[in-house]
Amino acid sequence: MQLFGSYTSPYVRHCRIALAETGLRCEFIESDTRTSAERSPSQKLPFLQDGELLLTDSSSILRYLREKAGQSFFPSLRDYDDFCLTNTLMDAAQILLVLERDGLTPEQSPYLERQRRRIDTCLDALAQRPLSGQAPYNDFELRLGCVLAWGRYRDRFSFQQYPSLTELLEGLDQYAPFADTAPPQ
Repeated sequence: MQLFGSYTSPYVRHCRIALAETGLRCEFIESDTRTSAERSPSQKLPFLQDGELLLTDSSSILRYLREKAGQSFFPSLRDYDDFCLTNTLMDAAQILLVLERDGLTPEQSPYLERQRRRIDTCLDALAQRPLSGQAPYNDFELRLGCVLAWGRYRDRFSFQQYPSLTELLEGLDQYAPFADTAPPQ
């Protein structure tokens, strides 16, 4: 089994955490956009190759890893919806980052302004969710932690005004599978 991705991607990080938690053997292959364009129809990272099986989205990869290890993937619809909301937060932040690198800002585009507002509304909603203070963390909490850590790492959004989100990330920073998958400084 091979997982292709980058060390800074929160989606890849979550898959690496799941691998650490499940103990499944998998080779991590650091990859870039060229590799994903050549090997994955989605042209994004991560993707996972296990024999003939190719999975091209972190959500399907996580489900596969959890089920392969005999674990459940989102036993609750609420947790799955919160996971999806966290993905929306990450997507909005990533869109802004990429387009700002191209010189486009929310002040220039109603679409980008909507993305900026979406970050705020997602953080507001996620801060209202019940969160664990310690391991074991569920996949919603792990995904949220990966996204928050990415936001902190890239200095993309602030969440200090949300004590529950700050506490979650502080707890995860002490959790070995999370700490061990942090991007290199």
